Amino acid sequence: MDYLATQIQELKEQGLYNTIRTIDSPMGARIVIDGKELINFCANNYLGLADHPRLKAAAKRAIDEYGIGPGAVRTIAGTMRLHDQLEARLAAFKGAEAVITLQSGFTANLATIPALVGRGDAIFSDQLNHASIIDGCRLSRAEIIAYEHNNPQDLRQKLADAQGKYTRYLVVTDGVFSMDGDIAPLPELVQVAKAFGAMLMVDDAHGEGVLGRGGRGIVDHFGLHGQVDIEVGTMSKAFGVIGGIVAGSQVLIDWLKQRGRPFLFSSAMTVPDVAACLEAVDILEESQDLVKRLWDNANFMKHELKTMGFDIGNSSTPIIPLMLGDAHLARQFSQQLMENGVFAMAIGYPTVPKGLARIRVMNTAAHQHDDLEQALDAFLAVGKALGVIQ
Repeated sequence: MDYLATQIQELKEQGLYNTIRTIDSPMGARIVIDGKELINFCANNYLGLADHPRLKAAAKRAIDEYGIGPGAVRTIAGTMRLHDQLEARLAAFKGAEAVITLQSGFTANLATIPALVGRGDAIFSDQLNHASIIDGCRLSRAEIIAYEHNNPQDLRQKLADAQGKYTRYLVVTDGVFSMDGDIAPLPELVQVAKAFGAMLMVDDAHGEGVLGRGGRGIVDHFGLHGQVDIEVGTMSKAFGVIGGIVAGSQVLIDWLKQRGRPFLFSSAMTVPDVAACLEAVDILEESQDLVKRLWDNANFMKHELKTMGFDIGNSSTPIIPLMLGDAHLARQFSQQLMENGVFAMAIGYPTVPKGLARIRVMNTAAHQHDDLEQALDAFLAVGKALGVIQ
């Protein structure tokens, strides 16, 4: 296995080796790494729920009542009353007929796509879709046809060219693209999919808790309830816990319970996780304050970073890509931010294309205005020191 050491060395020389940081504190606006407190702009903890006292209390109560883990897959002995309650609550929250929950958003895509299409079918996938969508498409063994990013006209042309060549047609897109922060043009995609009789699937991992009324997601954001066939989501980001969601018709969910392989062959979500997710739904249904604070913080950061002269791409969500291009520069920028009290990791290939390395700034509702001001001072100082801005 010596070739692995050679490839790791090549990654280091290219500035693409990922150094994994270890955190010694709860996940929040400020975290501790190597004994140093840092303002945290790396986590997908959009609403600050990962360390919320209500979620922790709910998890503890559930442990006392149900124990820790079910110790089985859902179809044999792993479905507990809490799982049924969470799925019913999520269906009501999302405005869908039914919901199935899985171990993560990644496994939700792996469960869904191969259960819907296979050999002789075609998948039309946005060029910038998440790795979990790409892997789900590959596992299905259907023909994969990539269409230009967020381009409904290119999708229309590719669907037209494919008519009569395949049995089933599935269009799949991210809702919010996690590296650029832009949003899929879902209303136009709905129209195109309907015109060609294709199923439409959206992965709303970064839209859950962020877009829509009280964080109900991209389908709610555009008012498209009942018009998107499959809505995938996650409870690992804005919900602050772990777990995947698939929302849709009752027949879709019934089918996934029969043929979704991660549902059939991997143990169910643990008791404290399910209980904490239920509490997160309660919080989101009670108030939109956290969602509003998230957007207020994001809009402030965008305005200030752009005013400083940084290239922040075309984000329309709380995700801010600070575009740098060179991978070595991005890692140097991240390291100097840490030295100035800010944790914001460099993102490079293969997560993003070569030459498009960046610092991804993840805003949350947990950040106070003082956090943002202090962080902006660090971005300004590092940007000038490295010649990124004047």
